[in-house]
Amino acid sequence: MILDMFSLKGKTAAVTGANTGLGQGIALAFAEAGAKVAVVGRSPMDETLGKIKSFGGDAFPIKADLADVAVCQRIVDETVGKFGGIDILVNNAGIIRRGDSIDFTEKDWDDVMNVNLKSLFFLSQAAARQFVKQGQGGKIINIASLLSYQGGIRIPSYTSAKSGVLGLTRLLANEWASKGICVNGIAPGYMVTNNTEALRNDPIRYKAILERIPAGRWGQPADLAGAAVFLASPASDYLHGFTIAVDGGWLGR
Repeated sequence: MILDMFSLKGKTAAVTGANTGLGQGIALAFAEAGAKVAVVGRSPMDETLGKIKSFGGDAFPIKADLADVAVCQRIVDETVGKFGGIDILVNNAGIIRRGDSIDFTEKDWDDVMNVNLKSLFFLSQAAARQFVKQGQGGKIINIASLLSYQGGIRIPSYTSAKSGVLGLTRLLANEWASKGICVNGIAPGYMVTNNTEALRNDPIRYKAILERIPAGRWGQPADLAGAAVFLASPASDYLHGFTIAVDGGWLGR
């Protein structure tokens, strides 16, 4: 049956930045679809774990700060040690720093690039090596952004990193598709998350953004659930190197 192709039963996933927001929403969706989930982040995972366990899901926390690439191999090793393997990786962890480009600091540049792009690559590499070792392929889902396609303002390192995520998703797909590894992405629109709190608290910017979204509302973490499960499931086995915009129609306007 076609719906069986969207099931994640018997699969193991690792989701970074899963303590809140988009990562939490994806982790919940995976658990509901039947996957065992390693929830990864630098903050406590109590809320995410509680929600997953409330409906009988299976989840395991891994504390790791992706500002340091040294944690990448440990995340894969701990996931495999707990669940016996890994089938799906979601690179969701990300930070943002705002400031005029003329005054932007090297630290704000490096901090964002290290988490949003550098660690994404090396965690993908560690996961891919494990997929090859297991001999059954795997799925990598990179969380990009509307700023992978547009410039934005006052977020130079974030725009650069997310543009890099889009390109890196294509490159890794080119290299790894023949190994049975699907690398794809999701570009969320304006979502209600911690990263957009400053925008949502600015009445002028909030109104301007809302008026430009064809769907007439900001997105919620749950809005990514369907796309994430699709990209993680057998239903997308012939999809490689593509980034799906889940943006309420923003990019189509």
